[in-house]
Amino acid sequence: MHKTKKLEKNSFGSRIGFVLAAAGSAVGLGNIWRFPYLAAKYGGGIFLLVYLIFTVTFGFALMLTEIAIGRRTRKSVIYAYTSMNKRFRPLGWLAAAVPIIILPYYCVIGGWVFKYLTDFCSGAGAIAADDGSHFSNFISHVGMPTIFFALFLIITGTVVIFGVPKGIENVSKVIMPLLLIIIVGISIYTLTLPGALDGLLYYIKPDFSAFSIKTVVAAIGQLFYSMSLAMGIMITYGSYMRKEDSIETSVRQIEIFDTIVAFLSGLIIVPAVFVFSGGNRDALDAGPSLMFITLPNVFNSMIGGQIIGCIFFLLVALAALTSSISLMETVVSIVQNKLHWKRFTSCLVVTIVSFFIGMLSILGYSIWADFEIFGKQILDFLDFISNNIMMPIVAFFTCILIGYVVKTTFVEEEIERNEQFRSKPLYRVMVKYICPICMLVILFSSLFLQL
Repeated sequence: MHKTKKLEKNSFGSRIGFVLAAAGSAVGLGNIWRFPYLAAKYGGGIFLLVYLIFTVTFGFALMLTEIAIGRRTRKSVIYAYTSMNKRFRPLGWLAAAVPIIILPYYCVIGGWVFKYLTDFCSGAGAIAADDGSHFSNFISHVGMPTIFFALFLIITGTVVIFGVPKGIENVSKVIMPLLLIIIVGISIYTLTLPGALDGLLYYIKPDFSAFSIKTVVAAIGQLFYSMSLAMGIMITYGSYMRKEDSIETSVRQIEIFDTIVAFLSGLIIVPAVFVFSGGNRDALDAGPSLMFITLPNVFNSMIGGQIIGCIFFLLVALAALTSSISLMETVVSIVQNKLHWKRFTSCLVVTIVSFFIGMLSILGYSIWADFEIFGKQILDFLDFISNNIMMPIVAFFTCILIGYVVKTTFVEEEIERNEQFRSKPLYRVMVKYICPICMLVILFSSLFLQL
């Protein structure tokens, strides 16, 4: 008699593979340029302290929740919420919409990184070191940004097509250790620059006079960028996690890896920019100007800056790829669950659709540059609506669902399948009380300050 072979779910082959893939998702563009900027803006060491406290409490609770939901339900984000409570089905759709919105414009920015990587590696880094006209000229055209965007998107899609163990896990096992080696090396080099010590002290020395509610809001907001929270990624990756692996230990390891990379990014950027600008804090501006205007000038002023710039943009490219891979995998998982398509077909369709959506962002900086939504260009609006509005809403209602509807036991039982849940008292307090309040603060402060 022939036995029917049951197809096993696409899953990670090891705990280290899961940790590196999840950490790779967390480590992205937000760590490289947004974290150093916020640390410099909100008092250096005091921001680092507040961020660390929220990482091991707030961030820990949310990441633990999402991974446990994924592993217990074994479903993509839409069906994961529906299976817990049918009334929360719309929340699953909202969570699914976040990576669908973010993936295209994130790959556009990834294309910008590829452009600067080729500039520095081809010896043309000095051309990029100007008053910003090089970057402005680049994004104001359609052709070259589209080529680099398409290249970044295709590489992302190629990894995802190979699946979780053969694609995402294997790539993460190579990229993440390489990324760590690169960032440690550049950090050490940066600290040897004349005058870098002043920048280092500015970065790590707490300025308690700079502490305010804005420091808290900025630290919490950064957690979404840094830890891939409230966008369905950790639920998706959790659904691929082996039942015998420890969720609590894995989350702690992801947090450590992510925080180290964010901190070291600051060690690269803050002292270097501080030296280059003569201590001008305004040089540590957020967004594209820091990455694509200020830093090329910093590298151009260094001895061996062409090489350092090449290595740095390789670091940023690797970090961006690991995050875009997790975003695409989440969307592909949703498509597979909903339409029951094969992985190749799902990935191909997601790649094509993402290309056309991403073109809106490219056109928004070129021939549609005069078109704005609530005073924002297309890419900026998509970033604002997904990160500042949708993600806090998803996180808030996830806490309500777990804390008061299905109860925290839904998560606790999954964690305690094979280990003692050491942080259970902290977890309950965070999910039921602290996290929902923080989410409302983030949501309303974003609306008040930016709309």
